[in-house]
Parts: sequence; structure tokens; C-alpha cells
Amino acid sequence: MKINYYKQPEIKALQKQLSSLEDDDTVHGILLLACDANNYSPEKLDIILTSFTKPIFGGVFPGIIFNDHRYETGFIVMACDWSPSLSLIENLSSSETDFDGELIKLAKKYSDTNTMFIFIDGFAERVGAFIESIFSIFGLENNYIGGGAGSLSLKQKPCIITNEGLKQDCAIICGTTIKSGIGVKHGWETIAGPYKVTSADKTIINELDNKPAFEVYKEAVDKYTGQSIGQDNFFDIAKGCPFGIEKIDAEKVVRDPLFLGENSSLICVGEVETGSFVNILSGNKESLIQAAGQAVTMAMQSMEGDPEHFIFFIDCISRVLFLENDFEQEIATVYSKSKNLPVFGALTIGEIANNGKDYLEFYNKTSVIGCF
Repeated sequence: MKINYYKQPEIKALQKQLSSLEDDDTVHGILLLACDANNYSPEKLDIILTSFTKPIFGGVFPGIIFNDHRYETGFIVMACDWSPSLSLIENLSSSETDFDGELIKLAKKYSDTNTMFIFIDGFAERVGAFIESIFSIFGLENNYIGGGAGSLSLKQKPCIITNEGLKQDCAIICGTTIKSGIGVKHGWETIAGPYKVTSADKTIINELDNKPAFEVYKEAVDKYTGQSIGQDNFFDIAKGCPFGIEKIDAEKVVRDPLFLGENSSLICVGEVETGSFVNILSGNKESLIQAAGQAVTMAMQSMEGDPEHFIFFIDCISRVLFLENDFEQEIATVYSKSKNLPVFGALTIGEIANNGKDYLEFYNKTSVIGCF
């Protein structure tokens, strides 16, 4: 199993690497993680992907991680010595897409799977419903790890890498028999709440405790930060004050409020259900960095034996925006616990993982570690 980072952002560099792997009989599939700043033309990339005869999966992300560094350009290739079992689920945002029906058809295909990689368009509207269907159909017999692809422009565009080309509003599932341990930790703490979500529609929170959502959020955040949050500075302040959805006997699931919506609503990454309870969270650099290290420990403790192949690191891009230059310390903390195994992964728009043996979730602002 070969894992390499290539710093060249040009599409010709990617084509060269894939061509060399096409002729390598020891390579049975490719995991490809690319940076959004490479500015790959979907039309040109589609020609390369559709002509590649081996299974290929992955995504385009705001950034990628290789060993003890993060990169905003270039790409990572994992040449698999095992055969990826791939499935593409399209039209995620459509209410007409029957996730249960699509996934039931795949149940036999993944009956021997130990770990599923899942990459999803981070700006699809029904991510939460899709993740619930994955859990409903496949349960927690498997481990799951992956995240949301996309751009910091916050505009939906093609971002999922498949043999059919670069796709949007879809998810790609990769099943493998490789065993893994998964760790999930975020390091955010409650500063206000809980509040009942009395009205929500997919990713939009309309009301908290029967009041306009932004009014409730603003009152708590202004008091905590000593600043007045509004339209002009919303993202700058909100990146440090996410929501946390209450879960029984499990860490809160974080939701990033990205925009102010109509009628004082809040638009988040990931769905929030009416009737759920949320807190407003905050954190500091030390707690977030420490949490990433704890995720590695959790992943290793949940394994049957020691990891032998690699550490897969999925981390939210909003943690980078919050930690800024100190984010390098978070990567260094993870790398220091890697037992000399390769560490690689992506900076995502939402994270996918099972938390122990209790839940499968779509997280925000969270560090997810997979030990393989």
C-alpha cells in the first residue's frame, strides 16, 4: 500500500501519476484526495477519471493532510493493494431519492465489509438523512470514516471523485475488509443552553424555544464574546460559537452556523431536527488540540491489535479557521502518536464517523481518526 503527496497542482501532474499506476499490477484501486485550490476543470478531469480502468474514489477538499503538514494545493494518492468496492449514490438533495431503497440493493455487496469510507458533497441538503439510512441498513457491524468534500467558497460544485468523473450532490461509498479503530473528539464546551429546536427545515434552524433562532443565538453569543454579531461579521464570530446537538451518553454533535437566513433563521452545515435540543459551544486552542490527540488514543484503544498500515485523519476545515497558525500543533499532536505509520487525510466540510458502537453521525468542527 503506497501513500504519497504530490505538491504539483497542475492536472497534467495528476494524469502522469494515475497513468503510472494504471500499469502497476500490484495496484487494485486508488483513493485520491485533491485540493480545491488546484482549480481542476471538471471537463478536463472527467476525461482522466473516466479513462482510468481501476476503481478510483475520493474528493476535492479545502485542504489535505500528509504526515505532520497541511496543504492547500497538490494531491494525495493511496495506491490500494486491495480492491475497493465502490457505489455511487446521486441526487442527495432531492426529497424523491429513496436512500433506504438504494442502500438495501447494496446490502449483499457489503456483507463482508469491515470498514466503509464515505465521501459526500458537503453542501448536499439531505446529508443527515443519508447517514441515518446508512446506519439503518448497514448498522454498526462496520466502522465508518469519511467527510464532506467541497470548497471554502461555500458554493456547491462538483467535488466527488469517481470513475464516472467529478460529481456533485452525491456520495461515494467504498467498502473494504481492512479492520480499523475509530476515534471522535472535538474539544468544544457548552456556554449556553440547552435550547429546544422548535422549527427547523433540513439545514435551516428557524426557531429556538419558539423565538427566531438568530435572536436567541445573538443574545448568548454577544454576552459571551463581548461583541455584537451581525450580518457583516457573522462568520468571523460564529466560527468560534457552534451549536452542539445533545446525544445520550455520547459527545455532542457539532453544527456550524454558516449564514444568516431569512426571517432571522440560521443556515448550518448538516441537518438539525425539529424537537432536538442544542447548546451553544465555544472552545480554546488548547482544548481543541488536546481533543485531536485524544481521538488518536480512542481509535487505537478501539482496535483489535495495533494499527499496521496507516492513520487516516479527517479534520474539519473550520478548526483550521479557528486555530489559524496553531493548527500545525494539532497535526503535530496526531502525528506524534502515529507510531511511525503514515498519516494522511483531508480538511473537510463535515465529518462522518461512528462514535464507538453507539452512533453513526455527520459531524462539524470535529477531529476523526481512523487507525488501520
